[in-house]
Amino acid sequence: MTEDTSPLAAEGAVAVPAAAAAVVTAPAGAHDADIDRLFASTGPLGQAVGGFRPRQAQTEMAKAIADAIAQQRTLIAEAGTGTGKTFAYLVPALLWGGKVIVSTGTKNLQDQLFLRDIPTVRKALSAPVSVALLKGRANYVCHFHLERTLQNGRMTSREDVGYLREISRFMKTTSSGDKAELSKVPETAPIWNLVTSTRDTCMGAECQYYQDCFVMKARKEAQQADVVVVNHHLFFADVALKDTGVAELLPSANTIIFDEAHQLPEVATLFFGNTVSTSQILELCRDVLAEGLSHARDGADWAQVVLPVEKAARDLRLAFPQDVVRLAVNQIAASSIFFPALETMRAQLHGMIAVLEKQAERAETIEQCRSRAVELGYKLDGWNSAPAAAGKAPKKAKAGEAEDDEGSVLWVEAFSSSLQLHQTPLSIAPIFNKQREGVARSWIFTSATLAVKNDFQHYASQMGLWDEPAQSWPSPFDYGEQGLLYVPQNLPQPNSPDYTDAVIDAALPVIEASGGRAFLLCTTIRAVNRAAERLRAEFEARHLDFPLMVQGEAGRTELLDRFRAAGNAVLVGSQSFWEGVDVRGEALSLVIIDKLPFSPPDDPVLAARIDALESKGMNGFMHHQLPAAIINLKQGAGRLIRDETDRGVLMICDPRLISKGYGRRIWQSLPPFKRTRELSAVQAFWSGAAVDG
Repeated sequence: MTEDTSPLAAEGAVAVPAAAAAVVTAPAGAHDADIDRLFASTGPLGQAVGGFRPRQAQTEMAKAIADAIAQQRTLIAEAGTGTGKTFAYLVPALLWGGKVIVSTGTKNLQDQLFLRDIPTVRKALSAPVSVALLKGRANYVCHFHLERTLQNGRMTSREDVGYLREISRFMKTTSSGDKAELSKVPETAPIWNLVTSTRDTCMGAECQYYQDCFVMKARKEAQQADVVVVNHHLFFADVALKDTGVAELLPSANTIIFDEAHQLPEVATLFFGNTVSTSQILELCRDVLAEGLSHARDGADWAQVVLPVEKAARDLRLAFPQDVVRLAVNQIAASSIFFPALETMRAQLHGMIAVLEKQAERAETIEQCRSRAVELGYKLDGWNSAPAAAGKAPKKAKAGEAEDDEGSVLWVEAFSSSLQLHQTPLSIAPIFNKQREGVARSWIFTSATLAVKNDFQHYASQMGLWDEPAQSWPSPFDYGEQGLLYVPQNLPQPNSPDYTDAVIDAALPVIEASGGRAFLLCTTIRAVNRAAERLRAEFEARHLDFPLMVQGEAGRTELLDRFRAAGNAVLVGSQSFWEGVDVRGEALSLVIIDKLPFSPPDDPVLAARIDALESKGMNGFMHHQLPAAIINLKQGAGRLIRDETDRGVLMICDPRLISKGYGRRIWQSLPPFKRTRELSAVQAFWSGAAVDG
């Protein structure tokens, strides 16, 4: 999907070089005068953007990014809420960035950049740049899989039949094939799995629809565009799998900008590791049976080929009788049936591969099954050859790892009907550094939350950006006047069994005083469910007419729309509401956080990383857990004040903020609200009375 590129005349525009041409290095400050003019109230942005006001932090940030682009270097840029960081990086990128890749946190933000922010800036600057949107292949309808589903689809519900009809109609009019354009079919509808391709099921150049393929079309447009908008999952999936089209873009890119860059360590860890699951193996078995019977019925007894593999996969899951399990491999007893079950799984899969090798030439789809089986077998082999006692995979577990990599941790995760085997790198820094080597280009990492008290060491060490320049620009909001930080007294320790009930008891008078208009952000789903149960009962008993919205009862977008529309609602959510949520105005005037968001101590990857830090003489809590929790808490706290006219209370219930020595470091990293421990001061805040700090 590429936007129209015709430039519109705008007063005060600067001369724009051909965008795809190589970036010409320039001394620091070379573009300062241009940026001052562009961001002035009388400049093109002021004339084109309603409500635009010059902000010193935004202008300074734009200059720093322009310098990083001009000198082809890296910059870590933290900009407080309200700085206007999107325009601060888009203006220099569109004018001087050459071939630009902008990667953001979610597909929603990707669409916002492509459909709203970039067109606004481009029009204001008269910048003649072409812009393309690139998503993962699962976002584009596949002609081949749609036709096959229409012919012999196994519809599980009447709803799916209706959705399939809508998708078929959509295909006759769409030019992009992007499922985001078809609002009539929910993004989570199972039918999408039947009408999109995966890396494993794409026919590639062999496909009869190759010339019309929306994935190929999107990649071709991205190749030719000056600015390409992707998301972090896509970027790192490509680095790991070379399957998203980003790999072809990288060699020609002059500037790479990561917005919401605080998410990168987690996303990169996901893709630089390996995961194999019993559900993948069972899905492969279903496809082997279907394709074998369709194209090579006489080649093998296909039911007997897949049966032992399916049994081995199910037996592997049954090695753990519990519903949910997260264990490092060295936490699994040596006598556990897991280890022989894993060996059986590996052997049975190799038996199926041997049959597929003989039949692969009968059909392209059987060859695909063989290829998938070989890849799954490779991942299982990696697990089997690992030193189980140490719980660590051999070094060089993945191609492209740096020599100084610390290896990876092996761990299992069991769900009600599947088991996942994970191989996760202890550090992504050496792998990511290897990706950044070679061609000189600028790398911009920006977010509202990258530092702990203006210290970027934690983020820089996670990403391998140790010696790179980092700058922070404060929010223009007057937090001392606009907000209040409230830490209630007499709450129990967060590990006490009745903690969530104590949080609700403390929160109820505050919710009453605020007239609803509240987010309650919890660190676990269990706490969300308990809090919702208590609030529902209390609202009814106290005759409080506050609509209650709970994560999981509807999609995030729908819940937020209903929350804004109600004006006095209370929304209870966990991690997905801690960031990327923008509710301006009075509808959100209270944010309650139940606990400091420390990662669960039993997390196998966290435990292994702490061990690695402590083996080097470092303190795992102070150097990893605490800074990670602070950055996460800053995201949650950032939901409250979103505009210069917003007012509100941030209520953090965790007593460790006061009782622990590290608490001071936490609240000093938050916006500079006035602080109180008195409920009366909170009630006075909304009644208009003076509040003592």
